[in-house]
Amino acid sequence: MRVVLAGGGKVGFYLAETLAARHRVVVIERDAERCALLAEQLQNVTVIRGDASDLGTLEAARAQDADVLAAVTGKDEDNLVICQLAKWRFNLQRVVMRASSPKNAQAFSRLDIGATVSGTTLIAEFIEEEFAAHDLRLFLSFRRGGLQMAQMQVQEGATAAGCLVRDLGLPPGVTLTAVLRKDEVIAPRGDTRILAGDMVLAVSSAKHVKSLREVMLLGAAT
Repeated sequence: MRVVLAGGGKVGFYLAETLAARHRVVVIERDAERCALLAEQLQNVTVIRGDASDLGTLEAARAQDADVLAAVTGKDEDNLVICQLAKWRFNLQRVVMRASSPKNAQAFSRLDIGATVSGTTLIAEFIEEEFAAHDLRLFLSFRRGGLQMAQMQVQEGATAAGCLVRDLGLPPGVTLTAVLRKDEVIAPRGDTRILAGDMVLAVSSAKHVKSLREVMLLGAAT
């Protein structure tokens, strides 16, 4: 997944560092000294100096090719403008706005431009879980038992592709509940073979979500 981050302050740095382990990350930052620091400490991240609210800068960052654009500068109004440009000029459907103020977060969410998130860790988790097309997405939590419902699409080259369910080595507390294959819904059994392209639904205890991701998706290109 290709992620463009507008803003290389503390929030942008943390996000870039977190996401670069699994995704291709580009950071846009207007301050020259900050750009030098980012380039030095984040070797797997592309750093572009410029104003992300400028169309030319967004084009230089190839924002039009991004899977996700997140505006995480320290100014809420700048983040709004950046996301507006990304959505309306480049037709990006997946944009995330950082809102420092809860009031701004509420106002931004009503504009229906993109997702509005407050909190650095939440932004990272949101990008990972909501927008990773071939990753695992958590979309329902159950209070009792600490269970979570997960959805993931198996890609070509993933660990699970071509394996029988009984051979996956799923950890205890993880149950595959459905396999969606084109227009078919399959109730998985031990002899069900998982194919590349399958959308798999699973119920997992919270502590085994990471293991579920590794079993099902490890090895797929990101």
